Amino acid sequence: MEFYQVNVNGNAIQVADHAGEKGTIIAIHGLTGNHRNLQYYIDRFKGDYRVVAVDLRGRGNSAALEREPSIFNHAEDIVGLIKELGIENPILMGYSMGAFISAIVGSRLGSVKGVILLDGAAEMSDHQRGIVEPSLGRISKAYDSQEAYVSEIQRIYGNLGITWSDEIAKTAAYEVGEKDGHWENKSDEAGIRADFDSFYTFDPEEIGSKISCPVLLVYASGAIGQMPPLFLEEHYDKTKSAIRDLDVIETDANHYTLVFEDRPEVNQAIKTFLGKLGSA
Repeated sequence: MEFYQVNVNGNAIQVADHAGEKGTIIAIHGLTGNHRNLQYYIDRFKGDYRVVAVDLRGRGNSAALEREPSIFNHAEDIVGLIKELGIENPILMGYSMGAFISAIVGSRLGSVKGVILLDGAAEMSDHQRGIVEPSLGRISKAYDSQEAYVSEIQRIYGNLGITWSDEIAKTAAYEVGEKDGHWENKSDEAGIRADFDSFYTFDPEEIGSKISCPVLLVYASGAIGQMPPLFLEEHYDKTKSAIRDLDVIETDANHYTLVFEDRPEVNQAIKTFLGKLGSA
């Protein structure tokens, strides 16, 4: 794995580049994630495929967000990254916010070979706010140590029904840094909230109708702790009706265990989808 930064339109984008032979998958994380967000999927498909995992701007070691961030601006960064790295027929694999971004990029670039939507690119409602927003306050908090931050994440994730692991601990440790004698998340809470607000400007019908390549949608129908799924089935109605070449699978994982646990049934669905792309 190579760990380096790419200058995209004057902004540094941190990349974890895993070598592979069959084509390039660009892995795009969720709202408060980083390049490690999709590590289980990266470990499963690297080697067979080149997997380029990114820190979106405002996360990890990438440049800060612009003054008015949005999923559409992140999509422009991904388009620029594809051009800078000279990737001819990328496969986009996006989780949550990354799925929204992947759909936008897929609607804009005819060279995209396939899109994998891991529980995202849906129609938004107040339902999602009640689940997502309460956990965002941690981003502005000061912590005495990296370990204190990781412990806080462990508590939050326990409430979300996530089984803690060394892999999650490594991901949490990466998203926090030392500043002025304390530790804090590398992201800016206001910027993260602005990114989340931009989900509500996503039009599944408009975007979906412009995607010409095959798409795999993975719907996570599991409860989130004591809460319902982040997206209800009807939130995908417009996405499903708009995308012409669409495969859909449902997993009993919840929105978070979809990426923070190894999900063999999703691995198999992705493998089948990638095989379909290879024979197309």
